[in-house]
Amino acid sequence: MQRADSSQETYFAQRQAVLATMHRKEITIAPLLKQELGIDVMVPSNFDSDRFGTFTRDVERPANQVETARQKALAAMELTGDTIGIASEGTFAPHPAMPFLPCDREIVVLIDRQHNLELVGEAISTETNFSHAAIASLEQALAFAKKANFPSHGLVVMPSADSKKTHTIIKGITTEAQLIETISQMLETFGSAHLETDMRAMHNPTRMNVIQQATQDLIRKAKQQCPNCRLPGFAVVEQRSGLPCDLCGHPTNQILASIYACKKCGFEQPILFPNQTQFADPMFCEFCNP
Repeated sequence: MQRADSSQETYFAQRQAVLATMHRKEITIAPLLKQELGIDVMVPSNFDSDRFGTFTRDVERPANQVETARQKALAAMELTGDTIGIASEGTFAPHPAMPFLPCDREIVVLIDRQHNLELVGEAISTETNFSHAAIASLEQALAFAKKANFPSHGLVVMPSADSKKTHTIIKGITTEAQLIETISQMLETFGSAHLETDMRAMHNPTRMNVIQQATQDLIRKAKQQCPNCRLPGFAVVEQRSGLPCDLCGHPTNQILASIYACKKCGFEQPILFPNQTQFADPMFCEFCNP
């Protein structure tokens, strides 16, 4: 597999990119892209990323996670005229392999119009404080806050989980005084309250860490050039099973090869034994451990 060399500078170094955010994601994304790829990242002062969906559900996301990030990046590029646009998007749901655990899936998209290039970095982590609860008393609210790593992580209060009226959704609660006042008013006005973690990046350091991981994955892909056409982004598109059993040699469902491919020229290259092992534990063999 071809790693990036000095020719990579013709793609990214000393170029400016616009980051489609209003939630301070530049804190973690910008330094990494500057250090590793030479990209200067700017944030437009008048960009409204909330129009592409909110975690509080009062604005629905227009498309799936990757497409929404793509739309944000393109909108920011249209606004500023930059040829590189960057956007991130997060989703919180049960972990695909461990449904009993909530997880944070973050993606960071980079679109380079000059080279007709799109890169997508991804990170999935069970390190998240994502949670919510119906609240009937101030004591319940304070107990929830403690479990949610408050006040280092912000909270959101609304009358109910299906609240759609923006003026009744109070975001960015980061002090106990704010929380007590908001919960008290909500209970007095509506007789109930719904409390949830504020998942916006600037109020959630744990999520910001996962965005950093996704940015690092993006950088890793940007540094992998296609052996055929030299375009950055030569990345895994398929994992093929068939790693032989260490005991009987029969193919197992463990990964035998990672298939790398180029989006531009279509060149593919299999990399054998991506997990640095040539044989599978017999516990994964259908013959040795039926």
